[in-house]
Order: sequence, then structure tokens, then C-alpha cells
Amino acid sequence: MTIRLYDTAAREKRVFEPQDPTRVTMYVCGPTVYNYAHIGNARPPIVFDVLRRLLMATYGEEAVVYARNITDIEDKIIQASLESGEPIEAITQKFAAIYNADTAALNVLAPSIEPWATAHVGDMIEMIGKLVRKGYAYVGSEGVWFSVKSMADYGKLSGRKLEDNEAGARVTVDADKRDPADFALWKFAKAGEPDDAIWDSPWGRGRPGWHIECSAMAAKHLGKTIDIHGGGIDLQFPHHENEIAQSECAHGQQMARYWMHNGFLDMGGEKMSKSLGNVVLVHDLLERWHGEVLRFAMLSGHYRAPLDWTEDLLKQAKTTLDRIYGALRRVWEAEGGTAADRGVRRALEDDLNTPVALAELSRLASDANLAADRKDAEAMASARANLVAAGKLLGLLTLSPKQWEQGGDDDGNARIDALVQARIDARAAKDWAEADRIRDALAAEGIEIMDGSSGSTWRRI
Repeated sequence: MTIRLYDTAAREKRVFEPQDPTRVTMYVCGPTVYNYAHIGNARPPIVFDVLRRLLMATYGEEAVVYARNITDIEDKIIQASLESGEPIEAITQKFAAIYNADTAALNVLAPSIEPWATAHVGDMIEMIGKLVRKGYAYVGSEGVWFSVKSMADYGKLSGRKLEDNEAGARVTVDADKRDPADFALWKFAKAGEPDDAIWDSPWGRGRPGWHIECSAMAAKHLGKTIDIHGGGIDLQFPHHENEIAQSECAHGQQMARYWMHNGFLDMGGEKMSKSLGNVVLVHDLLERWHGEVLRFAMLSGHYRAPLDWTEDLLKQAKTTLDRIYGALRRVWEAEGGTAADRGVRRALEDDLNTPVALAELSRLASDANLAADRKDAEAMASARANLVAAGKLLGLLTLSPKQWEQGGDDDGNARIDALVQARIDARAAKDWAEADRIRDALAAEGIEIMDGSSGSTWRRI
């Protein structure tokens, strides 16, 4: 039962050993809530939800403390408020609710703690003050800046050297900075900015920089050193690098013992971007596909590798889930079995190897079909238990087979149930023409009737 995780900082897989097995802490950077999340934004919550489920299975559900923040103050949010005329709080409350609903539809468990940045400005100010007093930060005319040269090992997470950030290369020259790589801890308010984006501070009215938000919230809720910090690979630099700088210089101790990053999502071989016009929203996808289909597709690739997101990938995920749910249906009534198969768990313990885990899930479905073919009651009960337990680890198979196959609203399902029963009655009366008419009418709606020894059932196709 050894878990090995790839630690970005160490650049290798390491055996996971929490500081305290009774309180395993994980922080994952959450959304900036000013718009709908695109499907690339869904990869971190799904990936780290699987890790959370594995940790809960290992250490106990109550032992794992998972924090995912809400960034509700940031330049893009201010711009959205200025353009729309809506108060910042109205924008952030709306899109935070949409984000949480969309991730819930992907079977992502709600975080143990969901800190909002605006509720922690006091903690951020306190942390900035500590950095100023220790000589790691300075006050300029535009705000308070972190001095990267004051930290001897700045860049250790990403491996980037300060000379990589020479003026004119990757960082825009700013006359208010001592070094072009210095970053904002506190931004002074500018003319025209809304009042609900401005706070008082010892250095002047303004708002916190983005990086200090996560440092302060992680320390507040999980402690100065946490077990795991996760997020997308795009956050490795500068966001996570700067979190390390702020946190370790302020507290004098390691910020996170393991750093984990998921790879990008590509759209047909290209990186998703607004400029390419290939941004796909989670909200829109959920209107066409069940959340489990999106989740299965996301887990089909290893989390650290790029994943090519295509329509074919979604179709394949749907087909595979239909087959697995079909196998589960055949053993669904078998009770009393004990989950004993560890194939899925072993795969996840090896740095969340979800492609292998999904292959193991398919193997369990095959086992269920074989047990049903043999009408082996004990084997059927074990197969059901194994499938359900494996599904729980992966965040899949959360519905009954009937719910999966029939889907839709209750009223619509009741209507179809009535038509299927009418077909059964027609067959009993040897009214084959009427039975065929009902079957064909349902087929035109995408409903398949399945006749078996135990009666007739139906599913959406």
C-alpha cells in the first residue's frame, strides 16, 4: 500500500509520506471566477480529486483535508466589472456557483475548505508586512514588490535562473522595480478602479497580488508546511515559484513537501487558446455529454502528459462506459460480495496511472460478464463489489445501471416506461404490428428496447 507520486521539485517519483497520517493536507489552485471554465480548467480538479480519493482510501476519509481556493479579486475580474457595470461580488458569486456546479457534474467532490481571497486580505497584509520587515520586499511608487534576488534559491521549483528573466526577454521592464523579475505583493489603487476592489493597507490603498493570495490562504487553513500542492503545469512558473518564495521567506520553512502538476489539454493537436478560437467550455460540454463521460475521457491519459481532446475521445469514452455499466447491470442484484481486487488501486498508487486503472476497470467488467454467463452467484456478488469499489476510487460508476442507461428526466422516463409496457402487452396479445410500431417509434427517439428472459428493459443510445 505504498503510494508513489512524481514530485516536480525533486524531478522524480517519491514515496508519499505525510507529515501527520491523521491530517493529510492538500492545496490545489482554484478558479479565477469571472467567466465560464473551459475544459482545460477541468483537468486539475479531476486529477486531484482522484488523488484525494486514493488518499482517503489509504488514510481515512476524515484524515484528508483538501483546500481549493476561489480567486475573487484579480485584474480580469475588475475588467469584467468595469465592462459590464456589475458589482464584483455579483460576478464572482455567479461564476463560482457555476464552477462548483460544473465540477460536481464531473463527480468532483466538494473541497473540505474553499477559501475566498477577499475573505483573507487581512492575512495577506500580515504576510506582506512580515516580508517587508525581513528585507525580502520593498515599497515602490506602484505597490509593494518581492525582491527575487533576496532569496538565494529562487527558481528551484521550475529550474529557471534569474538570468532567464533579463529585461526585454520574458519580463517587461518596470521602472518601479529594482529587478525586472520582482513581482507584486500589493498593487496600489489606480484611478477609475471600482471601490469594491480596494482595501486599506499600511502602504496605501490597493489590492493584493495574485501570488500572495494562495500563500496566505494555504498557510491559514493547512499550515505553514503542507503535504501536497497541486495545479496545472502552467502554474509552475511563475505562480507556484512565487508562492514558494513568499511562503518560505515569510515562515522560514518548506511550503510544500510534494509539488504536483498536470499537463495541458490540446484541441486537435493545438493548445487551447482564445486566439485560435478553439476554447471549449465545460458548461457547454455538459449539455451534450454526461459528466462521467467527460471524466472518463480526461482520465484516459496520464495526468502529467498532454491530452488531445477530441470528439472521438468522447465517443470512445461513452462506448466504454456503456459496456462497463452493461456488465454492472448483469450483476447488479447480486449482494453480499466483498471487494478484493486491487488492480485499480495499485495503478493509482503508481503516480495516478489512470490509463492502467481504466484498463483494470474494463477487466473487472469482463469478470462480471463471465460470472453472469456462468450464473455463479458468489462470483457475481464479488464482481459487483469490485466494480463499485473501483468506481468509487476513480469517481465513476456513481449511478445505478438503470439510471445510466435511461438518463433523462423522470417524466420522460415514465412516458417511455409506459410505451415499453404497452409493447409488452401487445406482444402478449400477439399484436405484432403494434409491438413493432412502438419499437420503431422509440428507436426514432434514440431508445433501444432490450428483451431478455427477465423481461424488457430500455436504454438511450
